[in-house]
Amino acid sequence: MSFVSNHSASLEISIPPAEGVSKFFDDDGRLKRTGTVWTASAHIITTVIGSGVLCLAWATAQLGWIAGPIVLLLFSFVTYFTSCLLASCYRSGDPVTGKRNYTYMDAVEAYLGGFKVKVCGAIQYMNLFGAAIGYTIAASISMTAIVRSNCFHASHAKNPCHISSTPYMLAFGVMQILFSQIPDFDQISWLSIVAAVMSFTYSSIGLGLGISKVAETGQIRGSLTGISIGSVTQTQKIWKSFQALGAIAFAYSFSLILIEIQDTLRSPPSESKTMKKASQLSLAVTTIFYMLCGCFGYAAFGDSAPGNLLTGFGFYNPYWLLDIANIAIVVHLVGAYQVYCQPLFAFVEKHTTRTFPESDFINKHYNIPLPGKFRPYKLNLFRLVWRTTFVIITTIISMLMPFFNDVVGILGAFGFWPLTVYFPVEMYLVQKKIPKWSCRWICLQMLSGVCLIISIAAAAGSFAGVVSDLKIYRPF
Repeated sequence: MSFVSNHSASLEISIPPAEGVSKFFDDDGRLKRTGTVWTASAHIITTVIGSGVLCLAWATAQLGWIAGPIVLLLFSFVTYFTSCLLASCYRSGDPVTGKRNYTYMDAVEAYLGGFKVKVCGAIQYMNLFGAAIGYTIAASISMTAIVRSNCFHASHAKNPCHISSTPYMLAFGVMQILFSQIPDFDQISWLSIVAAVMSFTYSSIGLGLGISKVAETGQIRGSLTGISIGSVTQTQKIWKSFQALGAIAFAYSFSLILIEIQDTLRSPPSESKTMKKASQLSLAVTTIFYMLCGCFGYAAFGDSAPGNLLTGFGFYNPYWLLDIANIAIVVHLVGAYQVYCQPLFAFVEKHTTRTFPESDFINKHYNIPLPGKFRPYKLNLFRLVWRTTFVIITTIISMLMPFFNDVVGILGAFGFWPLTVYFPVEMYLVQKKIPKWSCRWICLQMLSGVCLIISIAAAAGSFAGVVSDLKIYRPF
């Protein structure tokens, strides 16, 4: 899962479009949208192809040559189907002229309202908090991989080069404390371009190394049923298979910002038609890429496929190429952490401002002069304390359980069913006024129920993985 910086909802124009300037404004007075099926597809691909791709070889190894590719295809189909349901909910009422919902939360409020809006918000913000932990772990693992790779090369493979990830988590945390103090960091337009370049860089290197490994050995490793009982116990096999489901679910997550991407599309044609085409195109490209990464990684390493394809040291050479890939991951995740956390920062700060409007600590800004022609930096004490505390908490949690696959599985399990399946299905049922116990209603509820069971199983497997890893891990 990667990220996209898209805040079209912030481009509000208070004056309704006049006759002479209608070509610059939409029907609701906001700036004219220019997005097409191609730009939406690019946003989705940028969002989906991220650090989750690195654990697909491991996930395929847990499930085997039969179940692994089938599960990848099933998740792709379910994600595409529910994204089409969600795209239909962009406008309330008429699909062409109805009121636009600018964010996922706006759509939930328009169709479901009440308590479900609060539940949706809580899940979204908990996902963002979890993503911050996951990014801290992934970035530190890549930083240690760079040091270890160079050490391994310098010693001619004689030194095992055991490196602690704790100092690198602290370094990443310090970077995030500094970056988190930049107001509106998430509105920097080049961030999505950097994300796309970095994502494709390290994903393509991982794929290329997997293909070269298979070509070098001339052997396709692995088995039909995945990692065999004997190398793991029967219980471990079950838990790891469940955990693999969570890892694959995490890799396909993009529903969280689908409505925001749809809000960039020009109309006519209707935004839902364009978005459905974009979802079809982008998920087809993503699925092919994921199948190649997962299958070639498994073919290269078999049951010993590492949890992170670029840091598990299945590859040792060329060490400089691995360094480039891991640098790309770190650069990507430094920005991704901020883009994912900024909505959470903004939510807390707006809420406290409304709650304590008279507090100088929360509301007062101090101008700090900067050298050169830069505008003075507006220091806010509450922002300084709150954002610093947030980064410290996520860093400490990351140091306590730095398990990439477990955290990825938990995030995938926790976010997949409610955000990708449940809310889109419930909103679609309300929008189309589908009667209870009709054939379509039963089918959609069955789909939601099956996905709930899968998410629970994936969460259980990932938590079991955390418990198992904590038995042998010594923090700090």
